[in-house]
Amino acid sequence: MSAPSIPNLLSLRGSRGGSRGRGRGRGGHSHSAAQNHDTVIQGTDTDAAVSRMSAVDLGYLQDPFAQYFVQNTVGGAVRRLPIINRGTYTRTAALDRLISSFLSSTATQERQIISLGAGTDTRCFKLFSEPSQAGLIYHEIDFPTISTKKLQLVNAVPQLRSIISNPQAENSNWSSTSLQNGCQYWCHGLDLRDLLKDDVRSLNGIRTDVPTVLVSECCLCYLETPEAQGVIKYFTEKIPDLAIVIYEPIHPDDSFGKQMVANLAARRIRMPTLDAHQDAAKQQSRLKEAGFNLVKSLTIRDIWRSWIVEEERERVDSLEGLDEVEEWNLLADHYIVAWGWRGNGFRDWEANL
Repeated sequence: MSAPSIPNLLSLRGSRGGSRGRGRGRGGHSHSAAQNHDTVIQGTDTDAAVSRMSAVDLGYLQDPFAQYFVQNTVGGAVRRLPIINRGTYTRTAALDRLISSFLSSTATQERQIISLGAGTDTRCFKLFSEPSQAGLIYHEIDFPTISTKKLQLVNAVPQLRSIISNPQAENSNWSSTSLQNGCQYWCHGLDLRDLLKDDVRSLNGIRTDVPTVLVSECCLCYLETPEAQGVIKYFTEKIPDLAIVIYEPIHPDDSFGKQMVANLAARRIRMPTLDAHQDAAKQQSRLKEAGFNLVKSLTIRDIWRSWIVEEERERVDSLEGLDEVEEWNLLADHYIVAWGWRGNGFRDWEANL
């Protein structure tokens, strides 16, 4: 695989909630340039949905809800490269393990997940479809246009509406607060940068008295570094028992990383925080500086080797095979999952991860 054709795992995630550094203009960037970048980043949600659907169609993942977030195209489903499908699988497995561990640790109490830049993410549907799921308060934050589209889709698709029933909308915000076993869902149509404004209103439904996991899958990396820090601070100042999970690219300065950044730049996508948090040590430092007492991180390559059991790796390998082993190792070394926590509700993270 020649360097210019190297894919990047950023396309696996979606519209990054409003915030996505959408064009947040650096210094002299004009307001129109910022708006254009916002639009470009929102458009990556289509890539995310297509990549997820490719992994589902080929048997990497089980996700009965993925199909509803992909538009039918002439010629049938899009099939991603094996290296991308494996990346989708591994990242999803990592987030699933962290979140499942959190939910297991807090199974006898109310708990909360806040997903930044959720886009077309289907995790909330999968979690709420579990009959034993109880006491889960799930929030998603994304641009108003994304939030509104998700509501329209839920109302139009019976399979989604059966999971998140009777949604109540107010402008670009909507919620369903009478789900099974005391669960709640809240969707906030909001540019994350608005959380930094002095006159920002409190987000409806946010609980500050229950263990909470903040999730950023390639979201905060699109913000200017001070903005990303400010978004995290918004929640750390309010919620004592708090954890964060971040999935982002790293190592922008080696040859592979430079090509990765160039590929994104060709799509008019930039990641301002990548320069500030270039490796595992700096990713962990940012979380410590944000107030998380315990922090850990693994690259996607580490996760594939240490979190995916041998039998499952063999199953995944058998789906397509992977000729570009060297490229996979390079690519997977350039993406990281970092997580940090403080307070109660995360004992399994400390003991088992």
